[in-house]
Amino acid sequence: MLGRLNHVALAVPDLAAATAAYRDTLGATHVSAPQALPEHGVTVVFVDVGNTKVELLEPLGEASPIAAFLEKNPSGGMHHVCYEVDDILAARDHLKASGARVLGDGDPKTGAHGKPVLFLHPKDFFGTLVELEQA
Repeated sequence: MLGRLNHVALAVPDLAAATAAYRDTLGATHVSAPQALPEHGVTVVFVDVGNTKVELLEPLGEASPIAAFLEKNPSGGMHHVCYEVDDILAARDHLKASGARVLGDGDPKTGAHGKPVLFLHPKDFFGTLVELEQA
């Protein structure tokens, strides 16, 4: 069911500083412009590292799930991993039948890449929030 690793997401308290660190200090050459995603409560920047991407997440608004994460982890940290799946609805149905919990109402939402995404409860995956994205 799992395809390739699409990205690793890092919650950051300062998106501009994190972007500069990846671009200027680490030498990343493929860094996207910031993209506000109000429906997810985040602003994102993607750093393409060739074989996958790093997603930098900054809270957008007080109700942002990233704000709560940063309250517990003020310096930031790994927020989730995203895997591609060929059929997100079939993946969802298989996971639910296997006892995994899909967050929200269970219906895919449009993610940062314009594709359907779902999130799986971290307690079902050893403390890691998992995002699935339609390939």
